Amino acid sequence: MDKDRVEGTAHQVKGAVKEAAGKVMGDAKTQASGAAEKTAGKVQNAVGGAKDAARDAADPKR
Repeated sequence: MDKDRVEGTAHQVKGAVKEAAGKVMGDAKTQASGAAEKTAGKVQNAVGGAKDAARDAADPKR
């Protein structure tokens, strides 16, 4: 598993928490920041998945 997948998942979770906190507090800036971090985490996770797939294709014995 690529480190980008782990970090991406962590950013998704952190973003979701921040987004929820922004909703509860009525803070649009925190909510938007959380949504952006969650999206960035999804992208990072996808990059990690692509790296894993490329690595597996190059070395199918893994």
